[in-house]
Amino acid sequence: MSMPIRQSVRIGSYILRNKLRGNDKFPLIVELEPLFACNLACAGCGKIQHPHDVLKKRMPVEQAVAAIKECGAPMVSIAGGEPLMHPQIDELVAELVKMKKFVFLCTNALLIPKKLDKFKPSPYFAWAVHIDGLKERHDESVCKDGVFDDAVAAIKECQRRGFRVTTNTTFFNTDTPQTVIDVLNYLNDDLKVDEMMISPAYAYEKAPDQEHFLGVQETRELFRKAFGDGRRKRWRFNHSPLFLDFLEGKADFPCTAWAIPSYSLFGWQRPCYLMSDGYAQSYKELLDDTDWDSYGRGRDPRCANCMAHCGYEPTAVFSTVGSLKESLRAIREK
Repeated sequence: MSMPIRQSVRIGSYILRNKLRGNDKFPLIVELEPLFACNLACAGCGKIQHPHDVLKKRMPVEQAVAAIKECGAPMVSIAGGEPLMHPQIDELVAELVKMKKFVFLCTNALLIPKKLDKFKPSPYFAWAVHIDGLKERHDESVCKDGVFDDAVAAIKECQRRGFRVTTNTTFFNTDTPQTVIDVLNYLNDDLKVDEMMISPAYAYEKAPDQEHFLGVQETRELFRKAFGDGRRKRWRFNHSPLFLDFLEGKADFPCTAWAIPSYSLFGWQRPCYLMSDGYAQSYKELLDDTDWDSYGRGRDPRCANCMAHCGYEPTAVFSTVGSLKESLRAIREK
């Protein structure tokens, strides 16, 4: 584990304050989507399937900032689409950093060389570059040759300029324990990124490729084997130990999608960014008017194979903060 101490303390105290106030539902991180357009057409992504008029839209900075202020989450993950296509993305990041929000800008990295001068290193800002495998595997995933090499070059330049760089890797049923090991070893040991986030792919309905998503048992077997022989402890994950236990099948949790809400051009998405059961116009409306007990594995058939971080990572975090034993474990595994 390698979450910065500043961030760990801030998140822990934020959770405890909400618990002491009797709040049973509150956001940890917002998935902010200021646009849906992208410069790639990945087979596992359904965001660019929106109509052309929707793909042309860009969320005003003021609207995005107001949404983050309203919900009060301490962290923001800016996604899309490709957020670097937004003409005011640097202004949006600057405003959120000024608010001392921990900002992760999710990107395929292709536009980083053109946009990098517009950003400044900050303890509140990190690039989150999508790397879905080593060269051949990643380029196949994004359906374009050369993207892996461009992303690696962009990561190295960001590091050279003093930025924090994290990665986000999605695994499919075409992966093996060895492909998981290979890419995580490369990111951890060769590229030396600050943190890595991983997630099993979830078959949400708009994704063009519906054949290569993992089931629950496949996910558990994949990560149990990949994490073996002590490898898990030396990789710098941006995850709680309990979430990694969850991926291996050593622990199970209910879904708490309300803790990682998604805000896009359409509003607050129900129940999460992977499913679309309508939209709310405020975070309070999202909380109050969504039947959260009807979602999650064993409740909604669409959730049967989901082990995505947006639903289960926050449950693991809450369980960690609520247990002295798990809190000490998380500190030891940093």
